[in-house]
Amino acid sequence: MTVEQLSFADLPEADEFTSAPLRETTFVVVDLETTGGSPENDRITEIGAVKIRGGEVLGEFATLVDPGRAIPPQIVALTGITTAMLYDAPAVEAVLPSFVEFARGCVLVAHNARFDMGFLRRSAARAGLPWPFSASLCTVVMARRILSRQEAPSVKLFALADLFDVSVRPTHRALDDARATVDVFHRLLERVGDQGVRTVGDLTTYLPRATPAMRAKRTMASGLPHRPGVYLFRGPSEEVLYIGTAVDLHRRVSGYFNGSDTRTRIAEMVSLATRVDHVECAHALEAGVAELRLLGVHKPSYNRRSRNPQRGWWITLTAERFPRLKVSRTPGTESLGPVTSRAVALEVADVLSGAAGLRTCGADLKKASHHWCEGPTEAGRLPDPLVATLPGTCRAASDRPQTLPDYLCRVEAVRDLISGRSDSLLAVLCERVEYLAQQRRFESAARARDRLSATIETLARTQRLAAVAQRPEVVGARPDGAGGWELSVVRYGRLAGSAHAARGVAPMAVVERLRAASTTVLPPADDSGPLAGAPAEETALIERWLYESGTRLVDVSDQLSLPIGAAERWRDFARIARSAREATSR
Repeated sequence: MTVEQLSFADLPEADEFTSAPLRETTFVVVDLETTGGSPENDRITEIGAVKIRGGEVLGEFATLVDPGRAIPPQIVALTGITTAMLYDAPAVEAVLPSFVEFARGCVLVAHNARFDMGFLRRSAARAGLPWPFSASLCTVVMARRILSRQEAPSVKLFALADLFDVSVRPTHRALDDARATVDVFHRLLERVGDQGVRTVGDLTTYLPRATPAMRAKRTMASGLPHRPGVYLFRGPSEEVLYIGTAVDLHRRVSGYFNGSDTRTRIAEMVSLATRVDHVECAHALEAGVAELRLLGVHKPSYNRRSRNPQRGWWITLTAERFPRLKVSRTPGTESLGPVTSRAVALEVADVLSGAAGLRTCGADLKKASHHWCEGPTEAGRLPDPLVATLPGTCRAASDRPQTLPDYLCRVEAVRDLISGRSDSLLAVLCERVEYLAQQRRFESAARARDRLSATIETLARTQRLAAVAQRPEVVGARPDGAGGWELSVVRYGRLAGSAHAARGVAPMAVVERLRAASTTVLPPADDSGPLAGAPAEETALIERWLYESGTRLVDVSDQLSLPIGAAERWRDFARIARSAREATSR
């Protein structure tokens, strides 16, 4: 049975910690590194903890942990922890007793305690070990209560470390992050010292907690299963107020009634709710897709994201005689996107137009045998359509006329980049950034770097999603963490069917039944765009699931791969550029 992680507000007032003065209470600040974000499916790779009392450090605990599986590449890039580093590390079953002894009799503190405590409790349950800590303090909850939005727009650990200028900076390694959390915890306690907060009980009273009316609605979650799925909060007129997804429906919905979610609009939504409906799903991917589809149908007023899954901006190569890149709401045969921001889409279109020399003027060239855009004329030229502009007025600007054959080779370079046949234009843009840096024009180089980074991200995302959306059928299987398999059938970028093969059940027999029962998806029209008409958010969920560590391709009707010139190999440039931009903005 799943046990919900409590806060101190859920404990009886007689609890031994509630009356203890903060300066005399021993806290253990803990941080974990893991193979991913799901306590059910992922594993701990590192534990770091610092024991403190009265502002002094009493001891530290740090160890790597063998997760029994390979470390996903994105986690290696984030933390620097590789599979080889964990080869001789102890298993979590050997580590947890030592950690429990280190922290026994103390109050646990973590930044985003739900995440860390969820992993620790789940790991203890798997190992058959008791977990003696009934509650914890969360510095995320503390920061949201104590700091204003103007002072701390973000309560991520890196942002709070910068805000308080802590002595140890977080590095995505467990002990460093625990040390940084200690400093953040102390700074937050300093802020409430003059507000009558003297004991642990005072602190938990000061922090957000559920109202009696909110707690009275806990029965809405009593009938929900401990299974993945989608939940729908309904209002007094049966209207859908809010839609969410969960790997454990009962636990997730129960969390809305204990005050752990500090968002004002969510508290308002819970106060209006009269019941919670649910749709049980085979696994998390099916739940995520079902959530997107239900959001598109109901458009609930308390959901802010994904209510319009079809909206977005596309960068499309037009079918004019002298093609150009146009930003619009609908894709064309040769398009990039969708991009959520029109400004970013216009910027990417401008970057590509500048690299290839495509025109950016909107003049209609269809009705004339030739066309001049404020340019000089030349006698004796053939009456083919021509484009000439004064430099600075258009990306195709030149001081001489250009014939159609001159121009079409530029268009072909953009087509090759969009399709992934060649990335030569990205190489040209990268050389431009290096040239500006060598000329010590650093602000121009940074601007060009950021524009190129956005272009690479847009290209790479479109090409990855197109690789999935253009396959007639892909059958994938992913371990469920308990000896069984999560199964999915994907057709033209849409989830056509899902199933779960429990441990001991032959998965291939389930696969065959699933394929026969899955939704038929007709082949897309030629002008349906790179995603074959599939919703981009749904295809993105599927693409991430297929490429997660551990997922296996059971069958695919065509080769599932990226073209040789795909922008994916430039992602490191984009990642480094993003890191540099974030470091500059701090």
